[in-house]
Amino acid sequence: MHKRLTVFLVITLIAGLAVASDGGTRSDLTPKDLKRVQAVTAPTGDFSSPENFEQLPGGAGTVKKRVNQDIFSFSSANISFEQEAEFKLGNALFRKLWVSAPASTEASDGLGPLFNARGCQNCHLKDGRGHTPSGNGDDAVSMFLRLSIPPRNAADRAALARGDKVIDEPTYGGQLQDFAIQGIKPEGKMVVSYTDDPVTLGDGTVVTLRRPSYSVSDLAYGPMADDVLLSPRIAPPMIGLGLLEQVPREDILAKADPEDRDGDGISGRPNMVLDPVSGQRELGRFGWKAGAASIRAQSADAFAGDIGISTPLVMKPHGDCTAAEAACRAAPTGEQERLGPSEAPDPVLDLVTFYSQNLGVPQRRNVSDPQVLRGKQAFYEANCTSCHTPKYVTSRRAPIEAHKFQLIWPYTDLLLHDMGEGLADNRPEGDADGYEWKTPPLWGIGLTETVSGHTEFLHDGRARNLTEAILWHGGEAQKSRDAFANLPKSQRDDLIAFLESL
Repeated sequence: MHKRLTVFLVITLIAGLAVASDGGTRSDLTPKDLKRVQAVTAPTGDFSSPENFEQLPGGAGTVKKRVNQDIFSFSSANISFEQEAEFKLGNALFRKLWVSAPASTEASDGLGPLFNARGCQNCHLKDGRGHTPSGNGDDAVSMFLRLSIPPRNAADRAALARGDKVIDEPTYGGQLQDFAIQGIKPEGKMVVSYTDDPVTLGDGTVVTLRRPSYSVSDLAYGPMADDVLLSPRIAPPMIGLGLLEQVPREDILAKADPEDRDGDGISGRPNMVLDPVSGQRELGRFGWKAGAASIRAQSADAFAGDIGISTPLVMKPHGDCTAAEAACRAAPTGEQERLGPSEAPDPVLDLVTFYSQNLGVPQRRNVSDPQVLRGKQAFYEANCTSCHTPKYVTSRRAPIEAHKFQLIWPYTDLLLHDMGEGLADNRPEGDADGYEWKTPPLWGIGLTETVSGHTEFLHDGRARNLTEAILWHGGEAQKSRDAFANLPKSQRDDLIAFLESL
């Protein structure tokens, strides 16, 4: 199958590359290649059978292992033997538990002093999706609260203009940390409560949604700002990130329509963020609001914010500690001159980045099942594909050979969309306003329960199943949500069966 895929997509290079333009023409392709890519990525209108290579959402790197709770943790099938060793080293560092400084394990100290987790794997358990607190003493290790305030003065506005994504809450920083090393007080605890919100569908079926409310208790360093903005986050799945990083910028921006000039009600926008890797404003692709332009930047931010570990890209040895948290700022760090200038010197960040770039996407299941094909047609007819773009061909210039020129099926446009009042967190992040969220990829969504042991979806896990997740859609997705709600039960079941096959 890999050979067939290569034959189908890879064409001998000919002279005269297509020139990039404001119209979105890809500069990595010859004119002949471009026509072939446009043909293979065009939306289908035939739902009688699967499309070519639809069962291989990750292209030649698609994982074909037996499906179990580890299915998200395999490397892409097309990386080299040497790269597999690099992947495994990155996996070990991703699973590593950091300890407080000073410690006898000098290569592992520097945790915190305030933190949300001791290691990457604690949040992304089995490389899958985070979950809400159970309410039975379970901590919120894979879910936390982002914190910020609106700009108050010229200095704040200047910081945002320079590229800062938010203005941190003055006392508690950019996120609430509910853990701390010995001798330091944790910042506080996230409190989540729910109220029932019944919704009646077109056929009279009543679905009860749970509407969340968030607050903070046990604050250890005084009150938060009166104008604090709280936004919950659960850890997203890790699969296929390296392929998303290689979706050509032109293909993403070609779908952006901020002014809704075509009048379809869909006005996706890019989040252009300052990338610490390049030092330039780049297209955001990662995070719930597309706040990171690269996997390396996202990884470095997580090291600093979630674990309190500095890296060469984000030199914050005290993590998210603020000037108001004096004991935290005075605590020892894990920086050691002989190991490098940061607590996690290279190659740590390099290896974790490589691991994150090369977690493979599992093979689709039941692509030929009649119910799944009917559900696919319902998904298309409800116009869900306006945001959940089914497929792309990755760049020929990808720095990792395994990511080059792959036909992939992530079901995302990587753009921001107004999702309505119901999902609004009212907290801007970069170019994203308080109503906007990036379209999350859908590949692997049907394996959530297998990998993560639950079926909680959306940015805060409020949806307890896929039906609830769809019914929370509003704003630009309102028409698609209503189309789903007005389907007879059999067709709603078909559409859910399709999503579960992804």
